[in-house]
Amino acid sequence: MNPDDLEKLVIRKMPFGKYEGRLIADLPGPYLNWFAREGLPSGEIGRLLNLMHEIDHNGLSSLLDPLREKHGGKAHDESP
Repeated sequence: MNPDDLEKLVIRKMPFGKYEGRLIADLPGPYLNWFAREGLPSGEIGRLLNLMHEIDHNGLSSLLDPLREKHGGKAHDESP
């Protein structure tokens, strides 16, 4: 894994599909599970989706909170 990929999860937005425009770090678990079952896209987006799936599946989403705050976002469990 490229360490920069963790930061990309809180910066990059989903470029297509049902959740187009949503940060990859904010994609719902069932959507990530679907990609893992049906097949991930190639390239960087596939790599990031796979990484986010692993983080979500293992209950480690809070690891992204410092990166979210660094980039002006809110922690995943904060209210909007």
